[in-house]
Amino acid sequence: MIIDALNQFLRGYIVNPSLSPNGDPIGGTAGFLKILQKLCREVKPDKVVICWDGKGGSRKRKLVNKNYKEGRKPLRLNRDIRTLTAEEELQNKIWQQVRLMEYLNNFPVTQLVFDEVEADDVISYVAQMPDFQGWQKVIVSSDKDFFQLLDNETLAYRPTQHEILNKNMIVEKFGIHPTNFALARAIVGDKSDNLDGVKGVGLPTLAKRLPFLAEEKAYTIQEVKEFCENANSTLKAYENIVESQDVIEENYKLMQLYSPSISVQNKQKIKYTIRNTELTFDKTSTDGMMLEDGIGKTSWLDLYTTFKRIVLGEKK
Repeated sequence: MIIDALNQFLRGYIVNPSLSPNGDPIGGTAGFLKILQKLCREVKPDKVVICWDGKGGSRKRKLVNKNYKEGRKPLRLNRDIRTLTAEEELQNKIWQQVRLMEYLNNFPVTQLVFDEVEADDVISYVAQMPDFQGWQKVIVSSDKDFFQLLDNETLAYRPTQHEILNKNMIVEKFGIHPTNFALARAIVGDKSDNLDGVKGVGLPTLAKRLPFLAEEKAYTIQEVKEFCENANSTLKAYENIVESQDVIEENYKLMQLYSPSISVQNKQKIKYTIRNTELTFDKTSTDGMMLEDGIGKTSWLDLYTTFKRIVLGEKK
């Protein structure tokens, strides 16, 4: 099981109203732990890899487009507990992330984070590692970008949407095969990442006008352009796609995860960390932290049971 850590942490941070005994918001930490327990109960993983976004975001993507992910509004706390200033909320969010990582250090999981590297790329690299060939991989995130990685061994779990998707379900749902999903997203764009797409073209339109994207064959931007140029139609969508090649090509560089944007050095660090991290479970420290943070009254039986099983499996 490979978890998009910040994606899941922010879900709890925004909506979970939990407070610590001293009155500080702790919903991001508590919410993540509850999600992790739910995942352990439902997925029953033999290994858990948790990937964080590195400080500074993706340097390589910023070199392609300096406006990548710019203009995002700061995420605010649940309205029911919004008593802090924006700056105080930011400091609290940082504290909660650090606190969560301290919890995770007590667990038999592998945490990965690298400066100027996005979690998306780390997740992609881990999912494609030869070490896990033949394993059933489950990527946990609400981000559609991971749909491009789905294959016979890889699923997407979207806790917010309460759904688990395989590659065939992506084709049924969107009319686009995972092998062509990055291309489709490059054409459509992604407002959340500040990436404009082709005017007047969304995923439903694209699936209708370019039905071959539902095939397993990986099509190129050039092949899409040639199809649109030769289409016996006056539809504006075809014309706009042809005239937007530069935009599509740049978006594709930013959005594709088939070849993750990670240096050789960091790839070596990922392999070393996964292969050499000793998986242990410090229950005593965890229980103490939970009592200190006011979340010890929750039953963590499913979480602890999974951790014990992972540790036992590691020793065999």
